[in-house]
Amino acid sequence: MKCFLPLFTRTLLIYSIGRENTMANTHNDTDPKLNLYIKFLKERLAFEPHSATLHYNLGLAYTQKGLIAEAISEFKQALECDPNLAQAYVNLGGLYADVEPAKSIEANMKALEINPDMGPAHSNLAFGYLRGGEPDKAIAHGKKALELMPGSTKAYQLLAAAYLEAGQAEASAELSMKMIEADSSVASAHFNLAIALRALGKEQEAEEHVRKAQQLGYGPT
Repeated sequence: MKCFLPLFTRTLLIYSIGRENTMANTHNDTDPKLNLYIKFLKERLAFEPHSATLHYNLGLAYTQKGLIAEAISEFKQALECDPNLAQAYVNLGGLYADVEPAKSIEANMKALEINPDMGPAHSNLAFGYLRGGEPDKAIAHGKKALELMPGSTKAYQLLAAAYLEAGQAEASAELSMKMIEADSSVASAHFNLAIALRALGKEQEAEEHVRKAQQLGYGPT
């Protein structure tokens, strides 16, 4: 009787203010459970080399370990086994983000061809377009990401930043205020609001939110 390994559906968001760099090229050799899991997956793949699930999960494990080239290879092999595995495209987009932005956008667009309602892909595209100097496209994908992931702090932050880049300070301020109303402990929302308020000439209010962000431990990265 076969035992099928479940598909882990983790996707890597490439944007967040103050995020930890989960895709850094630093190897994590201190987690024995992770090392054993990788060994297990590789052994399984020797018997099931065409398993998209196994390649995908190994890609996630390599990502967690900081082995980026190996993770990219596994996600690509997962897609060779199952071209409709949208999560693999999103994770590829995350891994390509810092080194090959064009490939990141391409991978996330392919994910949306498979599943147009994949929130992380829209979020990744919004970040890619924002960084590439195309704020209008960033806004479009940011809005869709927020629609699909209404509780996502990262989606709020990203859309607020895109509005600022597009010169829409009022829209950015309104969005940050909504985020603060929902959770006043999000330091970056106060900082983003301060930037928008300054652009609107409201220096005193801006300073209040800068102080609040600092009190909450905000430190931009």
